[in-house]
Amino acid sequence: MRGLRWRYTRLPSQMEDTVSGEEGEEEEEEEEAAPGPAPAPAPEDPVEPQLTEASQVLGASEIRQLSLHLPPRVTGHPWSLVFCTSRDGFSLRSLYRQMEGHSGPVLLLLRDQDGQMFGAFSSAAIRLSKGFYGTGETFLFSFSPQLKVFKWTGSNSFFVKGDLDSLMMGSGSGQFGLWLDGDLYHGGSHPCATFNNEVLARHEQFCIKELEAWVLSSPCR
Repeated sequence: MRGLRWRYTRLPSQMEDTVSGEEGEEEEEEEEAAPGPAPAPAPEDPVEPQLTEASQVLGASEIRQLSLHLPPRVTGHPWSLVFCTSRDGFSLRSLYRQMEGHSGPVLLLLRDQDGQMFGAFSSAAIRLSKGFYGTGETFLFSFSPQLKVFKWTGSNSFFVKGDLDSLMMGSGSGQFGLWLDGDLYHGGSHPCATFNNEVLARHEQFCIKELEAWVLSSPCR
């Protein structure tokens, strides 16, 4: 069993400079959302999400709460568990392999060594990339213990970037809103300009006990 001694692998330097124009989504600028936690009002008749199997990270109550903050375009879409560390192991490369062939939005659900539950919604599938990609639908969230959702502020477009050593979501001033190591065991969370988020875990550095990646795919016709 691995110890909890913290170690960071190489963090990409000057991530803002790596953003390529072709990776950016310029139309996102028109979708500017309010900064900070976004307590969206619950719809009168929320659609209960249908999961292909039970989550080992979130319970039914947390899943219902989180589903109310998802973009309307994925309402009613089934949640398909594409990757989980308990089944597929602690490896970012394995996550990328499992994501091949999927293009739909992804929910990353994490539970750390303190039992804290948090994660991210990515508007596109998790993949290797030269620069940041995604749209303003992307957000971070944390149950601490009440759900807090951190939407796009519009200040930059550093949504998601994946390389072989790390997965990053949200950036600004050299900090990442959510950062996962290549072994999917160590991670970090800092306030960042993309989402104006709080630290998602209880500590800025954490060890992952369970990670799940759910693809929100269109229902079969």
